[in-house]
Amino acid sequence: MELEQRVAELERRLTALERQDPGSPRLGDGDFWALDGLKHQLAEVGEAAADGGVLYTGSVRLPTGESYEWQYGALTEALVDGDWADAAESFAALGHPVRLRLLREILGGLRTAAELAALDEVGTTGQIYHHLRQLTGAGWLHAAGRGRYEIPPVRVVPLLVVLTAARP
Repeated sequence: MELEQRVAELERRLTALERQDPGSPRLGDGDFWALDGLKHQLAEVGEAAADGGVLYTGSVRLPTGESYEWQYGALTEALVDGDWADAAESFAALGHPVRLRLLREILGGLRTAAELAALDEVGTTGQIYHHLRQLTGAGWLHAAGRGRYEIPPVRVVPLLVVLTAARP
């Protein structure tokens, strides 16, 4: 029986590989297909992009079944010369472990203040509402009515990018 299961799994994997478009990029191939695409786009922009740029993108399916695809690019000059203080409120809102936990739980499907208040180690109801207000004020959350919260679709991938960038 174990051999039959192993053969069936190998056949399933082979079928999946055969269905893949050979020209489509795959994660883990070790090449820089996204970087190469960015360089190509920057070359088309010309002199305005002489200092380069930054691109972040993502295709995400959450445990709730919701899917998000998003990308954003910016030229280096605009990023370096811009007012970085404008980002302080957004970063500050993410700078508390309870707020990060609340965002993770909301991504995972808990959407009401009551569901969030039932979690261990997130504080009192008043403290939770304080954290939710901070996240809402910074744009990481949106009040969806009747004590419901959601992460705006345009913030899902950026949130995951920030978390990725924060890893050592």
